[in-house]
Amino acid sequence: MSPWSGDRCGAHPEQCERTHVVRNSLDTAALDAAIENVHRAGMPGLFAEVRDGDRVWLGAAGVADVATGRPVTAGMRHRVGSITKTFTAAAVLQQVEAGRIGLDTPVGRYLPKLVPGERGDAITVRMLINHTSGLAEYLPYAYPSLKPFPALAETGPRSLDDHRFTRFDPTELIEMGVAAPAVGAPGGAPGVYSNTNYLLLGRLLEQVTGTTAEQYITRNVIERAGLRDTELPAGPYVDGPHSHLYEAWFGMIDPPRDYSVYDMSWVGPAASLLSTVADLNRFYGMLLAGEIVSPSSLAQMQRTGPVISQEGKMIHYGLGLHPMEGSGEGTFWGHGGTVWGGGALAMTRADGKRQMAVAVNLQRWNRLDSSGKPQPHPIDDALATLYHVAMYG
Repeated sequence: MSPWSGDRCGAHPEQCERTHVVRNSLDTAALDAAIENVHRAGMPGLFAEVRDGDRVWLGAAGVADVATGRPVTAGMRHRVGSITKTFTAAAVLQQVEAGRIGLDTPVGRYLPKLVPGERGDAITVRMLINHTSGLAEYLPYAYPSLKPFPALAETGPRSLDDHRFTRFDPTELIEMGVAAPAVGAPGGAPGVYSNTNYLLLGRLLEQVTGTTAEQYITRNVIERAGLRDTELPAGPYVDGPHSHLYEAWFGMIDPPRDYSVYDMSWVGPAASLLSTVADLNRFYGMLLAGEIVSPSSLAQMQRTGPVISQEGKMIHYGLGLHPMEGSGEGTFWGHGGTVWGGGALAMTRADGKRQMAVAVNLQRWNRLDSSGKPQPHPIDDALATLYHVAMYG
């Protein structure tokens, strides 16, 4: 996750409840306790789906609306942030398979006006997908109150309100990132995570397919996977049952403010996706089974290198996928994501049999200490425990 950055259970809660209490190899009691503990630690609401083969646990704890006490349910639609990147990466790899895009072709061959000159010749499509392009993040330039980032104490949330209904032009956002000082040499290690890369991939898809990235991804990734509750939204509203999304911005918004109504053009094909925990597990299960891209493309997606995340941590990152590993428990693949107020994490074991998708409705809950660094919060440990029980318990 970044600092920005069956039947739906909302319609049929009784079906969710039946699934919730089925006894199987999943430790449902431990999952029940773990998800409740995240809520007790301070998360207003969260929900999750865990799969082990054909066995399913669905859980939810807390509220979708702190004013009314309306509860969250496990079938709610949710803004899942940078999980979108896996969908966009898969779409690009489909076009690589079709011979319309070269993974190691310079992006300047396709988009010479957006990435001109020597940089366009040096930055390949692969470098965009795995964040080794050296292109800077555009967000601090699009959101003036975030300009001091990564000096969090000097940032402020004012721009979040200013841009709630702003319809950003992706070309202008890309130009901000390209014009900003480079954060590394093309292909250098470690890479630096940047949403600029994925806005460029959206324009690349448009260039080679003759349709918008959103339309292509919808038809060839979302619909191909049979996802009924997933979409790249055109407007600021979430259709169907959903939670409010509460942004705290490191304690600077107190009480946290609802940003569930928000125009997502600020991230587009980098982080705008709406989905459900069930759809996310279905998607990653099919991806890892070679049903969205070919097995050879999946192998490319799982080739990782070091990348500095937006939290400043070193992670391993492939082509729109990153791994999580437990000691002796096998590797999980997936992605995390955040938007203003909302977050999600979806991870699937390499053999596809164990899956986890978790959605939360509060972001940047860590207040800053005197040095400006986020302080530990009980939510951190509670979420880590939930993830561990979901994946390995």
